[in-house]
Amino acid sequence: MVLNEVIFSLVVAMSPADTLCLQKNAYFEARNQSDAGMMAVTHVVLNRVHSDRFPNTVCEVVEQGQMNLWWKREHDRDVPVRDRCQFSWFCDGLSDEPKEREAWAHAQRVAMEGYALYNVGLDISGGSLWYHARNVAPKWRYDYTLTAAIDDHLFYTPK
Repeated sequence: MVLNEVIFSLVVAMSPADTLCLQKNAYFEARNQSDAGMMAVTHVVLNRVHSDRFPNTVCEVVEQGQMNLWWKREHDRDVPVRDRCQFSWFCDGLSDEPKEREAWAHAQRVAMEGYALYNVGLDISGGSLWYHARNVAPKWRYDYTLTAAIDDHLFYTPK
């Protein structure tokens, strides 16, 4: 069986909405990274789905964040509070529609390859639940164990 057939057989287990969320997260979090960097970001999302610390679906993990109570009360709509999400692109106030056609196609492919490889036991993030860009230094990083450094991201697991 060729890799594309394996990917298809595994992807059918994920909902179309979760597939799109995983692909968008790969695009917005790592479109300037190598395949390995993008795949590691994808594996963090999947590790969170399988962790008791986080929600149970890809979209719930990707969209996790503080919601604006006013929007909920006045319009019965969940709108994230700007810059208060697990993944910054989801609540940065910018469009969540990919604009770079080639990078979007690349992210779609790598996210699905990452999903397939994850499901056969290959996690290049080393089981990480968190990551951050190398150009920032969040205080929380001291509470976790550094497990991987791939491209512009550092990946962490619980101590």
